[in-house]
Amino acid sequence: MEYRQLGRSGLRVSALTMGTMTFGGGGVFANVGNTDVDGARRQVDRCLDAGVNLVDTANVYSTGVSEEIVGKVLAGRRDRVLISTKVRMGMGDGPNDAGLSRHHILAQADASLRRLGTDHIDVYHVHEWDGQTPLEETLEALDTLVRSGKVRYLGVSNYSGWQLMKALAVADARGYQRFVSNQIYYSLESRDAEYELVPLSVDQGLGIMVWSPLAGGLLSGKYRRGSSASEGRHLSSWDEPPVRNESRLYDTVDRLVEIASGHGVSPAQVALAYLLTRPAVSTLVIGARTESQLADNLGAVSLRLSADEVSTLDAVSAPELIYPHWHQAKTAADRLGVADAALHGSR
Repeated sequence: MEYRQLGRSGLRVSALTMGTMTFGGGGVFANVGNTDVDGARRQVDRCLDAGVNLVDTANVYSTGVSEEIVGKVLAGRRDRVLISTKVRMGMGDGPNDAGLSRHHILAQADASLRRLGTDHIDVYHVHEWDGQTPLEETLEALDTLVRSGKVRYLGVSNYSGWQLMKALAVADARGYQRFVSNQIYYSLESRDAEYELVPLSVDQGLGIMVWSPLAGGLLSGKYRRGSSASEGRHLSSWDEPPVRNESRLYDTVDRLVEIASGHGVSPAQVALAYLLTRPAVSTLVIGARTESQLADNLGAVSLRLSADEVSTLDAVSAPELIYPHWHQAKTAADRLGVADAALHGSR
């Protein structure tokens, strides 16, 4: 296993993280998976044997059941594993049961600690933007958790570029703990994150944790042009991520299949290995419905793609340059910096 710094923090995380959205199978999350305690223990055991040292969950996954399963599975070996969980989404029907208010953050942190059976959370992510709570309130509450010892590091997920930059500016101005992790959707199916979030992470020293690096299974190779898959979450009502350019998706999958054939590996491994070459990426969150899928994904960490193979995947999946990026490509190419290369460097 390869270990990478999580941004500018001193924390070292495995290049692959065990994702647990499939644990529990409650409510809408039944569309993703329904792994029980025994199945979760087998998956976590396999990950630990492979050198994975970070498990990612969220309070909202199956309304706390995922956290409970993680706590049971890690009982007696908590010191071997880093735990990431999240706060923001609705955990009840009350007016204060969602969001990033001080009330909700502090209450949910304690609830997550109880479910996880631990006295601290290693990386605590705000799961989504809350435009109705002042950032000062949110960041002060998070800072309080770090200073109390209940949380070790802070992370953010699903913010836009301006929202994240504003949050970092507020933290710097007030002397609050900064985010060190940026957990985002990023895959060969959609490289939208390269417009703002990847360059921002490079510039501000955030380590990227990628969620859904296989685009919900779309990049596994089982979805091909002119054919239909017999199983998978996209045959259910789960619609993340949305596919806006189906033709480009299938072109990308074709290249993945070709490259995978040359290495004697799965297309999924190639898709994961590609992301591990991207700037600021610290770790990929992998989850699986089956143990065979998990075993295959774990193999990606040892796959090395050639420069030509990376260039091929760059070209077929490149996002269109939206404004102001197309203008900068024409008129500012002589003065672009390291962070800009996250979008412009592969062109």
